[in-house]
Amino acid sequence: MSDKDRTLTTAFGIPVGDDQNSLTAGPRGPILMQDAHLLEKLAHFDRERIPERVVHAKGAGAYGYFEVTADVTQWTKAKFLSSVGKRTEVFARFSTVGGEKGSADAARDPRGFAVKFYTEEGNYDFVGNNTPVFFIRDPLKFPDFIHTQKRHPATNCPDPDMFWDFLSLTPESIHQVTILFSDRGTPATYRHMNGYSSHTYKWYNARGEYFWVQYHFKTDQGIKNLTRQQAQALKGSDPDHATRDLHQAIAKGDFPSWTLEMQILTPEQARDFKWDITDITKVWPHAEVPPIKIGKLVLDRNPVNYFAEVEQAAFCPGNLVPGIAISPDKMLQARVFSYHDTHLHRLGPNYHLIPVNRPKGRPETSYQRDGFMRTDDGGGSGPNYWPNSFGGPGPDPAAKEPSIPLEGEADRYAYSFPNDDFVQPGNLYRQVMTETDRANLVGNIVDHLGGAQKRIQLRQTAIFYKADPDYGTRVAQGLGLDLAEVKRLATLSQEERAAATAA
Repeated sequence: MSDKDRTLTTAFGIPVGDDQNSLTAGPRGPILMQDAHLLEKLAHFDRERIPERVVHAKGAGAYGYFEVTADVTQWTKAKFLSSVGKRTEVFARFSTVGGEKGSADAARDPRGFAVKFYTEEGNYDFVGNNTPVFFIRDPLKFPDFIHTQKRHPATNCPDPDMFWDFLSLTPESIHQVTILFSDRGTPATYRHMNGYSSHTYKWYNARGEYFWVQYHFKTDQGIKNLTRQQAQALKGSDPDHATRDLHQAIAKGDFPSWTLEMQILTPEQARDFKWDITDITKVWPHAEVPPIKIGKLVLDRNPVNYFAEVEQAAFCPGNLVPGIAISPDKMLQARVFSYHDTHLHRLGPNYHLIPVNRPKGRPETSYQRDGFMRTDDGGGSGPNYWPNSFGGPGPDPAAKEPSIPLEGEADRYAYSFPNDDFVQPGNLYRQVMTETDRANLVGNIVDHLGGAQKRIQLRQTAIFYKADPDYGTRVAQGLGLDLAEVKRLATLSQEERAAATAA
C-alpha cells in the first residue's frame, strides 16, 4: 500500500487532517457546524443499520409519572418543575447499547435510561445511561468506538482485539471501562439500576440566571448486579430476563421508582471547579457538589403493543423545554444532531406524529409540511411559511435561553485540562470499591481481555497501572504478563506506548 493510499480521506477522497478532535470555537467548544468531516461521519454512521437502532436496539419500556418533591424555581423556569406535588406523564425506555434486538439482556454493556416527559410546553427528553461517565469525549471518535463494540467485518463475531485495541489507544476510556467491568457492568434488572445524564446541562430561571446541572435518577429498589457467572448463565437460560422482569413487576402492581437528585453549579463555581464540567469522562465528586433531591419517577403502566410504543419510541437530547438547555459538551452537541437524524432515517420525517412520540401537553404548531407518513391535517389551509400576516404561529421571545460567553479560534484542538484521565478511575478503585468489588473487577477484565493479543493486553494493562498500581498489577498477574514491561509502558506517553505495542 502506497503512502497516498494510507491517507485517511472523506467519502469524496479529500484528505483528513485530524480524526480525533472536532472543529470547535476555542479549546472548550462549542462545535462548529462547518465541521463537514464530523457531520459526514455521524450522518453515515446513523444509516449503517436498517431498520433497528444502531445502538440501544434491545430495550423495554413503560409509562408512568414524574412528581416534583422540592422547589427548584430558583434554578429553572421549566413549567413541569414549577411547583411541589406537580405530576407529569412520562414514557421511559431502558436498553442495552451494543447488542442487536435479539441479544441477551444480561450482556456486559452500559444500559440506556431514557425518559420522555409529556409537559405542557412540549416534550422534554432525558436521554442518559446507567453510568455517570462515558468512554470518549469527542463525537468524532463515536462511530469508530461503536464499530469496535459490534462485530468483526470478516468474522461477524465480537472480537476482543477490536474491543481492546481501540480502548487501549483511547486512555480517556479508563473511567468507563473500570465501571463497565465492575459488577455494575451487568445490572440484575432495569429496576435495580440508576440513571445518569452523564452530560452537563444548563438550567435557567425566570430572571435569566443560568446554572450547570447533572441528573441522577437513583433506584428506590436498591442496586442489584449480576456476577459474570450469573450473567453467562442467564444469557442461555433467559436472554429476555430484564425485559420480562419490568413488565411483570408493573403488571402485578410492584411499580418501580427512582428518586431524582441534581448536582448544581453556578457559573462562578464552575469556572473555578477543578474538573472539566463538560468532559463526559469525568464525574462531579459528591463531596464537592452534594446532590439535591427534587423529584420522584414512578412507572405504573405497561405498553399495550411493543412495536407501536417501545420500538417506535424516539428520544432526542435536543428536545428541551424553556428552562433547560444544552451545555458546550462536544458529545452532547453531536447527539442533538445524531439522535434526530437517526430517527428521520429509521422512522421517517414525521416520526413525531407517532402516538408515543406526539406531544400531549401542547400540540405541534410549526411550518414543517408533507413527507412520508404524514398522519395529521398537515397544517390544513394555513400558511406554510414565516413570517406571514395571516395569523400563523410566531416565535415567543420568552422561550429564548440566556447567553453564555464563548471565545477562541476555530481549530481541531487536542484535549487539554490540568487533571488527567487516571485520577478519578484510580479513586474509584481505591476509595469506592470494596475488596470484593476489586477482585470481581479484575476477574471480569482478565476473562475478557485474555482473548486479545498480548501486545494489546500489555498496552491496556499499562493504562490500568497508571490509574492505580495495584489495579494494573493484579490484571497483569491474572493475564500472566511481565509486570516490569507493564510498568515500563506505563511511564511512556500515549503516543510512545502505542508505538511500542504496534503490530
